[in-house]
Amino acid sequence: MTPLEDNILLSPPHIGARELAFVQEAFDDNWIAPAGPHLARFEAMLAHTSVRREALALTSGTAALHLALRVLGARRGERVYVSNLTFAASLQPILYEACVPVLIDAEPTGWNMSPAALAAQLARDDAAHALPRAIIVVHLYGQSADLAQICETASRYDIPLIEDAAESLGAFYQGCPSGSHGALAAYSFNGNKIITTSGGGALVGDDPALIARARHLATQGREDCLHYQHEELAYNYRLSNVLAGIGCGQLELLADRVAARRAVHALYREGLGDVPGVGFQEDAPGGEGSRWLTVIKLDPDHITLHPYQVIRALKSAGIEARPGWKPMHMQPLCRGLEYRPHSATEDVSSRLFLQNLCLPSGSALTPHAQGRVIAALRTLLGAA
Repeated sequence: MTPLEDNILLSPPHIGARELAFVQEAFDDNWIAPAGPHLARFEAMLAHTSVRREALALTSGTAALHLALRVLGARRGERVYVSNLTFAASLQPILYEACVPVLIDAEPTGWNMSPAALAAQLARDDAAHALPRAIIVVHLYGQSADLAQICETASRYDIPLIEDAAESLGAFYQGCPSGSHGALAAYSFNGNKIITTSGGGALVGDDPALIARARHLATQGREDCLHYQHEELAYNYRLSNVLAGIGCGQLELLADRVAARRAVHALYREGLGDVPGVGFQEDAPGGEGSRWLTVIKLDPDHITLHPYQVIRALKSAGIEARPGWKPMHMQPLCRGLEYRPHSATEDVSSRLFLQNLCLPSGSALTPHAQGRVIAALRTLLGAA
């Protein structure tokens, strides 16, 4: 067994002294409760970073998506489109509101929501008078979806777009930050993300009324009166001042963290790009991804090993790798839900699940450690 300190992890937190100073300040000033100056500062920094008028710091990206659906008026039985190739957190808030998810396939090169599948599904549902309440588009592995086509299609039918930017803070599309294009956007600051608050998220947008409504729902729906009065179902979703302090320190380093992950991705391309059958996720036209994770595709016409076999072999060498996301239409939770493939002949999400492999991509990954990963992969894939 490889000693733990020699293990190479997929995407570990990258924390330093700056974050500790903010936390210590919160302790020194006794701002431990949910509200406090670090929380206000973190929200202001998030609004600036995302080029949004408003930001609301929350306990998770899932909470942000849930509140986005609530403030956009999602009701029981209404349809909500969502990217099929994603983590379950993109879909579960739809079920929280007893809405009906409609799963939209990925496209072949960028692996994000297929504009062709989206357009086809909207045309069908428009004819059936069954248009969705909202569209949740996921920016997969830190790379932006093709928003020009997606936004144009959504606008044509007057359907609000929610960006699930949980994985893509620090990415850009046509010069604008990921999370700045939809009616609302959600970020995640889970421990494996580009920046972390140990656990947390945020909802951002340009409509003050929507964010004010979300803020009300995130604080148990307490009415503005002296006594405790509650008139509707609400939640305890606010981020604490202490965790926001970690976020302030992390967000100051966002550009450095993104640059480090892009450098990791570039080195993987340099070290594996000549291996027959190895492919990479491409940016959308006009996109510049954060490269939260570098994910490779193993073409079975050239590589006989299944990604799970590669994962097990890497684990024995002290290297953590993981499968790509299992598509929602293949999940037991989603049995019976409507699924729109990329085309009549191509189901992209299913193919990618069988071929994708997530590689160690942390911003603190050293070239020496990454060299171990590349060497191990080249040996396994017969290209040493």
